[in-house]
Amino acid sequence: MNNPNNASFGEVFTQRWVVEAILDLVGYTPDKDLAAKLIIEPSIGSGAFIAPIVERLLDSARRHKRSAADIKTSLFGIDLQTTHVTTCARIIKSLLKADNYTNQDAETLTKNWLRQGDFLLDQIPINADFVVGNPPYIRSENLSDTTEKKYRERWKTMRGRADIYIGFFERGLSILGTGGSLSYICADRWMHNAYGKNLRRLITEQYSVESIWEMHEVNAFEEQVSAYPAITLIKKTEQTAATYINTSAQFDATSTKEVLNYITSTETNGTGRGWDGTRLDNWFHTDSFWPSGSSEMIRLIEHLQDSFPTIEASGNTKISIGVATGNDSAFLLDIEKQSEVESDRILPLVTADDIRKGHLEPPSKVLINPWNPDGTLVNLDDYPLLSEAFARRPQLKNRYVAKKYPSKWYRTIDKVHFDRIAQPKLLFQDMKARITPIYEPGGRYPHHNLYYIVSDTWDLEVLGGILLSKVAEAFVHAYGVKMRGGTLRFQAQYLRTIAVPSPHSIPPKVAQSLKEAFRKKDRSAADLAAEHAYGLSAGTVSSLSFT
Repeated sequence: MNNPNNASFGEVFTQRWVVEAILDLVGYTPDKDLAAKLIIEPSIGSGAFIAPIVERLLDSARRHKRSAADIKTSLFGIDLQTTHVTTCARIIKSLLKADNYTNQDAETLTKNWLRQGDFLLDQIPINADFVVGNPPYIRSENLSDTTEKKYRERWKTMRGRADIYIGFFERGLSILGTGGSLSYICADRWMHNAYGKNLRRLITEQYSVESIWEMHEVNAFEEQVSAYPAITLIKKTEQTAATYINTSAQFDATSTKEVLNYITSTETNGTGRGWDGTRLDNWFHTDSFWPSGSSEMIRLIEHLQDSFPTIEASGNTKISIGVATGNDSAFLLDIEKQSEVESDRILPLVTADDIRKGHLEPPSKVLINPWNPDGTLVNLDDYPLLSEAFARRPQLKNRYVAKKYPSKWYRTIDKVHFDRIAQPKLLFQDMKARITPIYEPGGRYPHHNLYYIVSDTWDLEVLGGILLSKVAEAFVHAYGVKMRGGTLRFQAQYLRTIAVPSPHSIPPKVAQSLKEAFRKKDRSAADLAAEHAYGLSAGTVSSLSFT
């Protein structure tokens, strides 16, 4: 986790009660013979995990009459910083001496248990029974080029903008023995972003997700940080049932005991101080985004994904983003100035401003369109007004896309898909508090700050009614990245997660109800009609809460 005071090492230290909960969750308890187990802590820091681990190990050794020699290989901790190793060594020696171990035993055990080094590159014991910790949170761009190259060459899940903790997951999982458990508390962004795809695939193909505790509002660390943390328990076993725990700011040490009791029970749903939980028959077996949210929302999404395809699954419905120009001041004209270029080079636009009030406003902007219908660029010699307009805009040649394609310096970043100009569309403003699809009957092309849906099979007003409902919003809440203040991102990658019934399976009366709800922007009516379209029990959708 990122700490402004320790930015280069990504340090934030975990509260004791959280550590205790993680150790209980993986089953590292002194009633077991822990001398016969191996626990690994990959980033020991100042001892937040090491201290309780050693306390439990020594307690277990007393109960099971184990000697110093018996526990010599029961613990391994590593850290990049020598100062951290020194600090943890001092803590461990103090605990050993307090438990009547000799100075020699304390020295020997500490030397065997701790190492200064790089968890991602150095030799690490294998066949671990437990891997636990709080991996450092360091963005790849903050690594040296040499280090980043080494990490990425070795750990194949570290792709794109992956943070270093992605590598900590992969390596931690790689050293587990059969039946072993890994539990980290760290940012959960990898579950919801593209850079986590390879890690999600690795886990769903080779391991099992046992439990996820979303803890975004919980004071889990010794300092106030914006880390979007989650506790994740993954095992080297076949996937069976999984528990998902959603928490609030009231979640505390008492709550963890309630959650642990719930996990070991057979109850489907559970609730307690600052938490609610649900037990799923399986985890989401996909490398696509993993959901988060309330227990009822997670269960609903699981059911819908098992029962219905996603929007684009049929191949006849497409979700896209509008045209990016690379310089809007050069390519966009006020509609009153469209006579500055030839009329067939003008394309009416729909922008975010045109739908911001919740309905479609008349066009205010047009695009200077340099593209032919076949995807080639027009010849400027054939368009003297267009050529003159571009000549008055020298900034066009300074764009990245112009430097990349010097002979095509006047292109927009994206091509214009002419076949979509006349098609009806559902439009979505990217950042908004509620899902608000807007119908565009055709004739205008979306600007790049809008996402849109076109379809050969759907009556888009019927689909619009479904997407106006809490069902669709639940998917975006569960899979999307939420911004401060609760603002949602309605990007294509999140819209694509929405499961919908086949348009042909919706009874005509229900379809008409969806269409009318969409036209009136009546969310309650859309919820009710969506329940019928999905075959859900009355109140299932209307009772959904996203707070």
